[in-house]
Amino acid sequence: MAMTNTARPARAAAGVRAPLALIGIGALAMVAVEMLNPEYDPVSETLSRYVHGTAGGLLPAALLAVAAASAVLAARLGPGTGRAGRAALVVWTLGILVAGLFPADPPGHWHRPSPSELVHGNAAFLAFAALPTAAALLRRRMPTARRPGLLTALNALTWASITTTTALAVFLIDVMDGGPSLGLGSAPTLVGLAERLVIAADLAWLALALVAAGGVRRAGTAGTASAASAASAAGTASAAGTASAVAPSGAVNPLDARAESGQARHA
Repeated sequence: MAMTNTARPARAAAGVRAPLALIGIGALAMVAVEMLNPEYDPVSETLSRYVHGTAGGLLPAALLAVAAASAVLAARLGPGTGRAGRAALVVWTLGILVAGLFPADPPGHWHRPSPSELVHGNAAFLAFAALPTAAALLRRRMPTARRPGLLTALNALTWASITTTTALAVFLIDVMDGGPSLGLGSAPTLVGLAERLVIAADLAWLALALVAAGGVRRAGTAGTASAASAASAAGTASAAGTASAVAPSGAVNPLDARAESGQARHA
């Protein structure tokens, strides 16, 4: 029993490390694509365009890794966290998955999008809108009661996601409405910078949410084991008490019998 109770938290921790590793792999892949394509302007160009650059295949792989980790989180969150929040998290997961399967167009094709670009852009925008919605709906329901620091970090990242997503929506609408015009210095638009800030906030929130979900599972496992042990002990004591209560009044106590036998021999 002790080995089983020890193995369960270990398995739960391993279950958290796997999706966290997927998020880390996705983030590293995005950084690698960024570094391998210095000809792109990260301030004005969205990361999706990098799929046509050097090692562009890393980008859809990164999105699929993040989608897989998000699916794990959605499955780990129980009914107590709220149906609407989990539904929004599923929408984010599906949006990122579709965006990874349908590549964006090369740079400079804002006004003549291909069918793949339309699917990618709409799925990505839906995903970007769904995650801060999920974070806001789950903010008071995440299992962080025993870790106030984790709750504070999740709240901060929720507001960061909401703020950066709002800025990204403004820049995207401006670009697609005949822009770009909301630029700064040599950058004609800040849509690329806004998108990267959204991605950073969203990935950080996902990672902390996975930690919170994994922590409550380990705590739940330990609590279940403790409850089972207490129930077993209580059951044993109750059985002993019941046996004592129902024993016949004329029954001879073995200790008393041995004492009487000894006295007889001395006599």
